[in-house]
Amino acid sequence: MRRSTIADFHAMHEKTFIVIGAISAVSTVLLGAAAAHMFAEMPAGAQAWFHTGLQYQQFHALGLLAVGLVAGRNASKWIVAAGWLMVLGTLLFSGNLYLRSAAGFHALHAVTPYGGFAFIFAWLALAIGVVRGQPDGR
Repeated sequence: MRRSTIADFHAMHEKTFIVIGAISAVSTVLLGAAAAHMFAEMPAGAQAWFHTGLQYQQFHALGLLAVGLVAGRNASKWIVAAGWLMVLGTLLFSGNLYLRSAAGFHALHAVTPYGGFAFIFAWLALAIGVVRGQPDGR
């Protein structure tokens, strides 16, 4: 790849992860408000699942914002992998907890730990990307 192509690749991911992170953060506010008002009758265990899903999604929404900012300044495929692993983790981990608590849908509960592993690997990839990456010269 030419230098401008590499820069374009990272600029695209910078914007993508910042937008996905912001949308993810907004959705946690909406889901949290809905849960506070609509799910008050939900059993305590289901409320705990929902709350855990919200916490992890909120934390990783901020992580995606950080990944986006780092991706724009550090030419590393590890950084890009970290962002996509955070997205995957949010879908598998938080998404499954929302389905289990709000809809009583337990058929996919076995994939929830894979979301947790995606989160773990995302943070490791971010660390590796920062250590091994090359500044893009901005």
